[in-house]
Amino acid sequence: MARKTGGRGSGKVIIRVFCEGESEQAYTEFLKHKFSDVAVIEYPKETGLFDRASDRFAKDPLYRDYKEVINEIWFFFDVETKDIDKVNERYQIIKRLRKFGRNKNTRVRLLMTTGCIEYWLMLHRRYYTPSLQTTAEKEKVISDIKLEEPLYKKGNREITAKIAKDYPIAVKYAKKTLARLLDEGMPGLEDTDIRNQWLLRKCMTFSNVFEAIEFLENKEN
Repeated sequence: MARKTGGRGSGKVIIRVFCEGESEQAYTEFLKHKFSDVAVIEYPKETGLFDRASDRFAKDPLYRDYKEVINEIWFFFDVETKDIDKVNERYQIIKRLRKFGRNKNTRVRLLMTTGCIEYWLMLHRRYYTPSLQTTAEKEKVISDIKLEEPLYKKGNREITAKIAKDYPIAVKYAKKTLARLLDEGMPGLEDTDIRNQWLLRKCMTFSNVFEAIEFLENKEN
């Protein structure tokens, strides 16, 4: 369970998010406002993931000087076959980040969606599990979300927020996409390094962004 802290966070959970792209930033912005009563969610203006986090915590006073009060660090990104060889390198960074907290127990959460974030967005509308390995397959999902929201563009905060308001639907469908992978050999539903490394290497269709939302919802209760 994440720590609560006073001072700058006024008892709220302090979260720093590193986003792969502008669409992830747009969704994070929605979460920032939606759950502002229980969490202080911030992210760098520039995109970037694990190397970006290492650089920020080494050089930026807004990150470096507040390591001890940051409760959670999130990485919000796509799972793709081209990144399989980066898993070990990324986990070396994750292990260092976990030691930042006052009690050396900062939570690092991976918010992953296979192929493209548009699959996560589509789960706000309907349940389906298309293959998301090729460029054409990813473009098909992007086309699908544009059929739902014709004005959708990557990074468009207004349309992304409009879609995100239906997150209870996405939570339900995303939990279903993840659970189906148990039959494919996924080593459990719990958010563990073993499960997450399996997901990063197998690249089967899923999204676990719902885990962050459930975490924030639990803070409201």
